[in-house]
Amino acid sequence: MSQTPEGILEKLKQRQFAPVFFLQGEESFYIDTIAEYIEKHALQEHEKGFNQVVLYGKDVDVSTVLLQAKRYPMMSERSVVIVKEAQSIQDIEKEEGMKQLEAYLQNPLPSTILVFCYKHKTMDGRKGLAKAVSKHAVLLTTKKLYDNQVPAWVTSYLKQKSIKATPQAVQLLSEYIGSDLSRLANEIDKLLINLRPGATIDESVVQENVGISKEYNIFELQAALITRDALKANRIIHYFESNPKNNPLIPNLSMLFNFFTKLLTLHTQADKSEAGLKKSLGNQAWKVKDYMNAMRAYPAPRCVDIIHFIRVADLQVKGITGGDMSDADILRELVFKILHPVPRALAS
Repeated sequence: MSQTPEGILEKLKQRQFAPVFFLQGEESFYIDTIAEYIEKHALQEHEKGFNQVVLYGKDVDVSTVLLQAKRYPMMSERSVVIVKEAQSIQDIEKEEGMKQLEAYLQNPLPSTILVFCYKHKTMDGRKGLAKAVSKHAVLLTTKKLYDNQVPAWVTSYLKQKSIKATPQAVQLLSEYIGSDLSRLANEIDKLLINLRPGATIDESVVQENVGISKEYNIFELQAALITRDALKANRIIHYFESNPKNNPLIPNLSMLFNFFTKLLTLHTQADKSEAGLKKSLGNQAWKVKDYMNAMRAYPAPRCVDIIHFIRVADLQVKGITGGDMSDADILRELVFKILHPVPRALAS
């Protein structure tokens, strides 16, 4: 029974507990959220000592898990068994282990809530175990969000907490932190601690609380490239060089890559009016003026070259090419190539 995380959480809040939950996939945020909710709310505090067990996959085999699952509760309506890092259970992908688990799924103990947190991967859908899980358990399969899906997730997360935010603040959080939902939620929760009641999250609130320098950050570097301000761009690079922990190069390259890829896409569309560009930008429509200025500064052929330069820089920072160049030198060379046309043959 494959379900959405929101649907599962809603049923849990209504105290609709199933005998088995199988939570799998690349994105661990919802796996942790659902398991944590069950751990906190399925039993009352005085019931947990005898009736709640947390196991770790690397320390157990399937028979050990099922031994716990088949225990009847003591002085409680139910018992809870949570298996964290279930993908590491010693024999969960072996024939005997799968057979044992399949048999339990077909006839689970109704008084037990058994939760598998199977992170960063999914079961082989061709195997009998996967089919048994799909038929007899509450199944959640999570996927990493694409970058363009992150702003909507941030907006939804804030809405659940009855917090308002400007589009600029949402975009800043999305681009600076990225698509790791656990990290995003953690940063937002820390930000909310310092937020005044009734206040709206804007760019200044994000900059003050998420450790983004107001003057020297990837967004200001991007703005300097749009206006072709070489002096400002190099000041920012110098700041990055002095503060490498807060300004890792790979995420910054990813943001520049996304920007110029989007710019190239806008160049190729038929309707280049402001309204047409806003429609294409979607939740980034408020940045339409920046993109229009960038389109004038960087025609489509230049965007193609710049995307190539960013790919080269990515190979350099990963040590595949570029010898012993520092991250600052790689970025400095990239910015020079962006601001000063360089034949591709020479750049590579």
